[in-house]
Amino acid sequence: MLSFLPGFLLLPISFSLFALNLAFWGIVVTPLGILKLLLPFKAAHRLIAALGRRCYRGWTAVNTFLINLFNNVDWQISGQQQLDKNSWYLLIANHKSWVDIPVVSTFAYHLIPEPKFFLKDELKWVPFLGTGCWALDMPYMKRYSAATLAKHPELKGKDIETTRNSCAKFVHTPTTIINFVEGSRCTPEKQRAKNSPFTHLLPPKAGGIAFTLASMGEQFNAILDVTLIYPDNTQHIALDMLMGRLKRVVIQAEILPVDAAVIGDYFNDPAFRDNFQQWLNQRWQRKDQQIECYLKQSQRSLQATPVSQS
Repeated sequence: MLSFLPGFLLLPISFSLFALNLAFWGIVVTPLGILKLLLPFKAAHRLIAALGRRCYRGWTAVNTFLINLFNNVDWQISGQQQLDKNSWYLLIANHKSWVDIPVVSTFAYHLIPEPKFFLKDELKWVPFLGTGCWALDMPYMKRYSAATLAKHPELKGKDIETTRNSCAKFVHTPTTIINFVEGSRCTPEKQRAKNSPFTHLLPPKAGGIAFTLASMGEQFNAILDVTLIYPDNTQHIALDMLMGRLKRVVIQAEILPVDAAVIGDYFNDPAFRDNFQQWLNQRWQRKDQQIECYLKQSQRSLQATPVSQS
């Protein structure tokens, strides 16, 4: 571990290595996407998908190594005892920093299938990004606006059907779909702008996960509610990590059932929409309390620690 070195020295080294790791696996994955376009055979697609998953695991493994190399990190993970790499999960989490993505990937590495993120359908046409994500079997989400549905009512329900078809490949492959429910990184400025009722979180956005559950809810074995806490790094978490200042990463996981209470027509059934929003807000209230409780306990432990005298 190199955390004893000055932060100004670690910053350019760590940033360069993280960037090189991303660039390397991006270069490897992009040809897989091109091959997938050129070889329209299911057997070839399955092989390419398997290679893509190995690339993602390679990217994750190197990220985890680099985090631990530059930081003296105490990883505190709870609630993982009943997780299974051969199951299907919808993982919802709070969002503090771009570090959340490698952290969640590290959490998933030995416990659950490789994470996948829903992408907007338009992104599939972006050079390199689209082919790379397609090679990694990232699912695409196609949504129609209210104005479009008003002009073309025959499109009603087509968005869920398109997304369900995009996810059909996961029927035989255990998968974790990730949704950062707040839709943006939580900062004090954003909390004030959104008039957040939570101490440590932004208000959750229900539409995305409701859409995911409506599209492929029957495939999920469980919802995995993950709470991410960086108790010693409350401001610039990513910068602290690059400078060797990341101290503790707390990951608290809770397994929730997938049942009729969370699967329904969110966009056309007002009663279900109200119930779903209430369910999600209750989850976020609980998450906010978990974070507050952990921080208070951590502070009490710190205050109770005797100061050594020389």
